[in-house]
Amino acid sequence: MPERRTVALVTLGCARNEVDSEELAGRLAADGWELVEDAADADVAVVNTCGFVEAAKKDSVDALLEANDLKDHGKTQAVVAVGCMAERYGKELAEALPEADGVLGFDDYADISNRLQTILNGGSVEAHTPRDRRKLLPISPAERQSADVALPGHAQAAEEPAPAPADLPDGLAPASGPRAPLRRRLDKSPVASVKLASGCDRRCSFCAIPSFRGSFISRRPSDVLGETRWLAEQGVKEIMLVSENNTSYGKDLGDIRLLETLLPELAAVDGIERVRVSYLQPAEMRPGLIDVLTSTPKVVPYFDLSFQHSAPDVLRAMRRFGDTDRFLELLDTIRSKAPQAGVRSNFIVGFPGEKESDFAELERFLTHARLDAIGVFGYSDEDGTEAAGYEDKLDEDTIAERLAHMQRLAEELTSQRAEERIGETLEVLVETVVPLDEAEEGEGAYGRAAHQAPETDGQVVFTDGAGLVPGRIVTAKVVGTLGVDLVAEPLGLELEEAAG
Repeated sequence: MPERRTVALVTLGCARNEVDSEELAGRLAADGWELVEDAADADVAVVNTCGFVEAAKKDSVDALLEANDLKDHGKTQAVVAVGCMAERYGKELAEALPEADGVLGFDDYADISNRLQTILNGGSVEAHTPRDRRKLLPISPAERQSADVALPGHAQAAEEPAPAPADLPDGLAPASGPRAPLRRRLDKSPVASVKLASGCDRRCSFCAIPSFRGSFISRRPSDVLGETRWLAEQGVKEIMLVSENNTSYGKDLGDIRLLETLLPELAAVDGIERVRVSYLQPAEMRPGLIDVLTSTPKVVPYFDLSFQHSAPDVLRAMRRFGDTDRFLELLDTIRSKAPQAGVRSNFIVGFPGEKESDFAELERFLTHARLDAIGVFGYSDEDGTEAAGYEDKLDEDTIAERLAHMQRLAEELTSQRAEERIGETLEVLVETVVPLDEAEEGEGAYGRAAHQAPETDGQVVFTDGAGLVPGRIVTAKVVGTLGVDLVAEPLGLELEEAAG
């Protein structure tokens, strides 16, 4: 009988990382590893790191150090770093953080089981040497699909799909195509992310992601559909399509409008009640895509638009496009088709060369945009980016002052936007129900409406949780707010229960 081996995956960062962790979990489960939730109960703790900005990198290091402490108190024998920070810094991270027993890059994912076994046995696995992953794929998008390059969330390219093990463990998604990964869910949430593509061809001057995630490459529609069907079989009710840039989906498959075709097919998958698209580029929004997002049953009118700023001079320095008036016109177009549409965005303040007039222009945009959720970040240099070499940098005090001001404004504006929704009737996906003995008064329940994405956009707090179960979509009327959160009263439950 093979020796019992246990592994825990600790995931930091974005929804794309969560998908990558479930791919790693699928590979490990198929090779006989037992997945456990708590790193303290695992032989190996695998930390899927984030390498986006300084705060995220610090969180990743803290998580690695915390996992390392378990070696003195729990059964944990090894701590391994994977993910974006590990890919981005490789040997540099391994030297700076000797507490990590291994630092593995994306190229190690296909053989993750053997890598972990080697480390668990006391051996060493050489930390990879970072390289610009944009150079690994052909310049021409049309030639990328056949390239043999490791793409997290896509599995490995191959002439033929590798046959799934005959004794594939329960709850494991079989690889259904050349780039379809094995996948094992790590929670029981009624919501799951599905990777639509990897990488990015944009060259925003502040962003390092393309250098370690690579150039843009789409997953084939058949793989996305197959994975969605499997998730539906696992009880998932809402899927969220994720990538670095969903508006570019299909350009390497010969059809830039492929997303408009795919969305209705995903919405038609039996068991799926809601399809959400994240990470949209304003400059690439097409009338046809707006139409599909605002008129397709089960596809929610949700727009996660990456504005970043609205002052023309700052946007040009960022190597982006648009301005306040064009962005407001885009929002008007969306709301003319779907008045209840949800819109969120992130913004950078204190970018090199940002004048007071530019800052005021951004404030003008936010004041008129009526966004449901706003993320604001102060600019900081990122290794290897064009903006890191810009002159005319703002001092830290000025950046901190502008950040604090804009964060206060964002909090005020999003609270006002939530109050505008009082009286609206929403379809809410129930996600959490607090048992009666744990709630202060009665049964507490929480969920999300169509305009709220997981973890980032607030939630719906039900006035009464009786009869609600996770995964159920209920009609509710907004009766109040708690900041960006909505307080809603479920409608029609008694009639439904009586009819049932």
